Amino acid sequence: MKLITAVIKPQKLDDVKSALRAIGVKGITVSEVSGVGRQGGHVEVYRGAEYPIDLLSKIRFEILAETKDVQPIIDAIVKSAATGQIGDGKIWVTAVEEVVRVRTGERGSAAV
Repeated sequence: MKLITAVIKPQKLDDVKSALRAIGVKGITVSEVSGVGRQGGHVEVYRGAEYPIDLLSKIRFEILAETKDVQPIIDAIVKSAATGQIGDGKIWVTAVEEVVRVRTGERGSAAV
C-alpha cells in the first residue's frame, strides 16, 4: 500500500480530478495549501505599492493506492497537471504500513 501525495497549481484541479476518475481512482483527499519552490514567489502591485508574495496557493492531493496502481496514477497526474511552466508541482510516494476503515474496522486493501 502506498500514499501518493501531489502538489499542483490550483487551476489544474479539475483536470487532475477528471484524469484520476478516468483511470478508476475513487478516493482522494484534496486540500488548499500554500508553499513555494524554485519559482520563489512573485511581486504584486496594489495602489502603487509592491508586495512580495512568497507563499503561493497550491492544491494538495493525497491518494491511498495499491502498489500496482501507483505508476498509472502518477502518469495521470503528470499528464493532466503539467503546463510546462515552473511551479507545476511535485509528486511523492510513501509506504503505508496500515490502513483501517473507521466505520467497519476493515484493514488493508479492504479499507481503501
